Amino acid sequence: MNDTVKSGKLAARQVRVMRVAPRRAKQASQRRAAVGVGHSDTKLSWSNQEQALRLFQSSVLERVSIVREGVPARYVTVLTARMGIPKDRFYRTLGLMRPTIDRKVRASKLLNQDESERVVGIARLVGQAQSLVQDSGEAEDFNAARWVAAWLERPSPALGDKRPAEFMDTAEGRGLVSDLLAQQQSGVYA
Repeated sequence: MNDTVKSGKLAARQVRVMRVAPRRAKQASQRRAAVGVGHSDTKLSWSNQEQALRLFQSSVLERVSIVREGVPARYVTVLTARMGIPKDRFYRTLGLMRPTIDRKVRASKLLNQDESERVVGIARLVGQAQSLVQDSGEAEDFNAARWVAAWLERPSPALGDKRPAEFMDTAEGRGLVSDLLAQQQSGVYA
């Protein structure tokens, strides 16, 4: 194949990509609108103190969309401040790479899908604790984020005397820790 034919095919491919890209972006925006989520949506104000509770109360479809779209990296800073823990401990607990996340925070970028899923997982845990306390009617002066940060560091007999934080770096582990929190609230231990 000569160079003229190759360059003609390359140019045709580039034109197709340029036509498809805006259509795909519009389709992605429509999908987000269909499930009622998006970073510009007032429902998801990432600096709002109630964001963790909103994530806990959101549907699976909404959370999947949020994770796929990407959580704003600055939410890591918001969440660590609310939990009152050093970023190094937060990153270690979730298995995140500090240089990568810090670079994304500085550049106001979104976390990738894996990073977003991990951050949403710990935020949901904070929202779960907040929801449990609100349901009991004793939410006044309760800081769910700080309570979760301390609880994650306490060894649990239900986990073989391991700390819940040791399980937060995987999806299955986050599910286990969430189940443990729900069991403790109801007084049932696994």
